[in-house]
Amino acid sequence: MPDNAILSAREWELLPSEEDVRFYAEHGWYLSPKLLTDDETDALVEASEAYYAGKRDRELPMHPEKISYWTPEDGDVQRNNDYIHYENDTIGAILRKPVIAATAARLAGVDLIRLFQATLLYKPSRPDEKSNIVPWHFDKYYWASSSSEDMITAFIPFHDCDESIGTLTMVDGSHRWNEFRGWDSRNGHAAVPGDHEREHLLLEMSRRNNAEVVKLPMTIPKGHMTFHHCRLYHGSAANLADRPRRAISLHMQDGANAYRDHRLATDSRQTTYKHDELVRKDANGNPDYADPEFCPVLWQA
Repeated sequence: MPDNAILSAREWELLPSEEDVRFYAEHGWYLSPKLLTDDETDALVEASEAYYAGKRDRELPMHPEKISYWTPEDGDVQRNNDYIHYENDTIGAILRKPVIAATAARLAGVDLIRLFQATLLYKPSRPDEKSNIVPWHFDKYYWASSSSEDMITAFIPFHDCDESIGTLTMVDGSHRWNEFRGWDSRNGHAAVPGDHEREHLLLEMSRRNNAEVVKLPMTIPKGHMTFHHCRLYHGSAANLADRPRRAISLHMQDGANAYRDHRLATDSRQTTYKHDELVRKDANGNPDYADPEFCPVLWQA
């Protein structure tokens, strides 16, 4: 099991300071120093290309209904491939680098971090491709069956990443906005034709919170990454560069997170997550989000 003895003296210096932790609490996001070497980011590129060509170190036992899983038959659209940490050993090993989860633990103020999910991302150089635009959303919306409010995502590009290539854009401080009845309705976050950016969602939520919408496109040097709170609104625009945008979204959960029975406010339907069909069951027959096969411990203080 990981422990803090794994970090080198240099890696301890890379962890967020107290000032960084206060910044994260106020703004909901954090830009890290260089946590991955150039060799590691280059290895991510090489491993992802092999993955797209069909290489799997292991395959999921089944594909949940809600899984995102690009295949070549889908064409030249934005590629999302869930459970990349499970199917590719090289990528999985790099994502388990302790300094990443230790950073998440310090920002969230928790002692234990488990992997929750990891998605391989590829945004082609096609400004007119609608799938390239990721609408405004916050991750907790998709994780309503999770009990924790401290979950955190690391966005890990494989190269320098800025606004020209469709980087992640944070809505500063929006993790502190109050949500209102019906926020968990499927209408609240999913893109609809003709309204890909969901601007009216941001405007309505900011109005209700008497808050300003402050959009901050992230400039992320190679080897660095951003971390954001599970309730922070974020999205990404089209890739205007002459090369694809490659990245991974590494979603992490604190040790207290567990499955909860959550019902939609609009019609009382039970919410589910793709894990629910994959992970083992706990003593009560509920999905176990601590299943070490799919949600391994990444850091324990």
